Amino acid sequence: MIRNLFDFLVFPGFLTAIFVGLLTGGIDRVVTARIQWRKGPPLFQNFIDIIKLSAKEIIIPAGARFTFLLSPFFGLLAVSLAAAIIGRALINPLESFLGDVIVILYLLGIPAIALIIGASSSRNPLASVGASREMKLMLAYELPFIISLITVIVKSKGALHLGSIINYQVNNGANLYSFSGALAFICMLLCAHAKLGFVPFDVAEAEQEIMAGAMIEYSGLALALFKLTKAVLLYLLPLFLIGLFWFTNANLFVFIGKFLVIIVLFVLIKNTNPRLRIDQAIKFFWGPVTICALAGLGLAILGY
Repeated sequence: MIRNLFDFLVFPGFLTAIFVGLLTGGIDRVVTARIQWRKGPPLFQNFIDIIKLSAKEIIIPAGARFTFLLSPFFGLLAVSLAAAIIGRALINPLESFLGDVIVILYLLGIPAIALIIGASSSRNPLASVGASREMKLMLAYELPFIISLITVIVKSKGALHLGSIINYQVNNGANLYSFSGALAFICMLLCAHAKLGFVPFDVAEAEQEIMAGAMIEYSGLALALFKLTKAVLLYLLPLFLIGLFWFTNANLFVFIGKFLVIIVLFVLIKNTNPRLRIDQAIKFFWGPVTICALAGLGLAILGY
């Protein structure tokens, strides 16, 4: 699956994903502060937070199961592996393997599952509420996410290699520049926003309501691992979107520009919408987003 250990640990895997993800999260915090007329934290505050958390004591709640501490490791391992697979396919599309988009789909679902299992293991009532919300939200956004991915596969003549999807766009133009591709991109962008747990889909944590919810009992290194998982997701989800919809050439500066455009869209959505209730989020994803995704799939089958 991955050429060697270097790909997984250094580039384009674990260390690269963590560095870029934490830096991107810092940019998000700085821009958000400016939008809200605040000074905000320094750009490298996320790095400082991770170092400080890693040095603090891990407090394990009474009665917690062994999965309480294992869950953060599984979540980070899954996204690190996904980052290595996506990064390698973007660098050299010919090195992708059959069905890698399916593997990536499964790996992207593991962080939410890890959070649900970890929160449920803590036996905290507020954590249980957060886990319940995360579970419902995951069931809501995964449907349009999968439909949008199928749309890309249909447009790419049934390709199940991320590398083949990339090569198809290089030869025939970006999937984003078609009606079906644009609809699928919008749907997958919204689903990716929910995977990141950003406003308006941050119902699983909701500090003002359930005091961090699913992560209320986590501290020290365990909490740092969950934050690192979210940082890696912030790095790899834009890469995945670019690989599926917007890869037209290998120019590094163009690629970075596209990455920043997607980050800007995340920041705009995050700062212009209030938090949705869990029932509103489910209706949103199973309603207009799924309908939009199905419309994109139908147009792709028709060749538009």
